Formats: sequence, C-alpha cells, structure tokens
Amino acid sequence: MDISNLIQTVLIYALPVIFAITVHEAAHGYVARHFGDNTAEVMGRVTLNPMKHIDPIGTILMPLMLYFATSGAFLFGYAKPVPVNFGRLRHPKRDMIWVALAGPVSNFIQAILWALLFVVLVAAGFDNENFFIQMARGGILVNLVMWAFNLFPLPPLDGGRVLAGLLPSGPAQNFLARIEPYGFFIVMGLVIAGVVSTFWLRPLMDAGYFVINLIITPLKALLL
Repeated sequence: MDISNLIQTVLIYALPVIFAITVHEAAHGYVARHFGDNTAEVMGRVTLNPMKHIDPIGTILMPLMLYFATSGAFLFGYAKPVPVNFGRLRHPKRDMIWVALAGPVSNFIQAILWALLFVVLVAAGFDNENFFIQMARGGILVNLVMWAFNLFPLPPLDGGRVLAGLLPSGPAQNFLARIEPYGFFIVMGLVIAGVVSTFWLRPLMDAGYFVINLIITPLKALLL
C-alpha cells in the first residue's frame, strides 16, 4: 500500500465525505422537526456541526480498515443515525416518507453543486490532475453513492422507510418491520454478493450522472 497515495486519497475525499454525511443527517433532523418531531433537536443533532454526526467506528475506522484490506476496491461507512420518533410526526405514515427522503435528496443536491464547481474550475483553467478538480469529482461520486445506496428499499436504509410509508398497512408492511433488526446484515450480504452494486447502485448512479449532466449543460455551454 502506497502511503502517499493513501494520504492523497484521504485529503481529496475528506471534505466531500464530511459534507455528505453531515448534511445528510442534519436534513433528516430538520425535516423531522418541520413535521412535528423535535427529538433530534433536543439531542443537539439538528446541526451542521460534523462532530455531532461522525461515528468514530463507522465514519473513520471501518472505511480505513476496508481501504487497507481491499486495496481501495471496497469502501463502506456510516454516520450516527439521527434519532426520529415517527410517532410524534403529525402524520406519521406520510411524514415518515419525507423525513427519510430528506437525506438522499440532500446528497443529490450536493452532487449537483460539486458538478457546478467542477465546471467552474475547468473553465478557470485547472487541469485534470489538480487537487481541487479531483475533489470536485470525488464530491460528485461520494454524494451519488450515498444518494443511491440509501434509497435501497430495505430498512434500516432510507429507502426502506420510504417503502414502509408507501405500503398499505398489512402483511407487507409487517414483514418489513420484522426484518428491520436484521436489515443491516442483509444489506451487507447483498453488497458483498454484488447484488446491490449490479442491480441498484450502477443503474441509479448512471441515471444520476445523466440528470446532473443535463442540469450543468447550460453552464458548460456558457463557460467552456
């Protein structure tokens, strides 16, 4: 393992990752508060202070260990989940969908902002090997991965919450509730088996890149 490459990679991705997880988690708290649940606010989690959202194991230790163990081929991490008491929402079943979507939507918006920055940097004459160009690319990638991965329709991921809110009360919703305690391990198994990457992440990320390219095309035409 080339230590210099590791340090460079960490520096390139550090800021995008910190922004991605901080805004993602804070967005859940902001939207939950808007719909009537102030649990996250009382616990000091409705904030853009990254220290309130970083999990020492999930955000720092696990990604580093996986980076070394797989030579950078596989990375995974997580932040401290923002506490939400869905029973305190004004319309729990409906509002749960908006609270869950807030995180992934914030990541997609950040991906767009990083793409806009990338266009501005290219227009300013920065070459492809420039540190900030690579950081902008990393910002797009990190946020699209978080957007797509968190929308996977299995609890405890955000997509599972959205699915639970959309399903009518009955057997299907009860089934989701029963498997939620094991959801993390099921998702990890599907990730390791390549199912999530092949059938979920790649198609959604391709669609995400396509949409972002459409959005930034007018700026590219103006500046480049």
